[in-house]
Amino acid sequence: MAAATPPAMSEETANTPPPGAVPFDFSQPPVIEGFSPLPKLKEETFQEKFIRKTKENPFVPIGCLGTAGALLYGLRAFNQGKTRQSQLLMRGRIFAQGFTVVAIIVGVFTTAMKPKQ
Repeated sequence: MAAATPPAMSEETANTPPPGAVPFDFSQPPVIEGFSPLPKLKEETFQEKFIRKTKENPFVPIGCLGTAGALLYGLRAFNQGKTRQSQLLMRGRIFAQGFTVVAIIVGVFTTAMKPKQ
């Protein structure tokens, strides 16, 4: 018994879509049955997003400012030759960084636990 071979296709017919097929329109999202995309929200400016995120978790910016302040003040003390003060401020910077990381983690868990609207 011989295996059935498909009829030979010319190069022209291989590149044309079958009749009734519509090419994909990249300007529109694909239509998926049972799925409706959310409406596009208004674009936020940097300032609006910063204020919204700060209200959601105010401890992260506080920790960032504490870290930057301790770093800058510690570098200044180091430059002036105050090694003891510089060491204490670098330890304070590590504490402030830890505080910031914990604030970020708590914020992520708090956001994850909020019920979806």
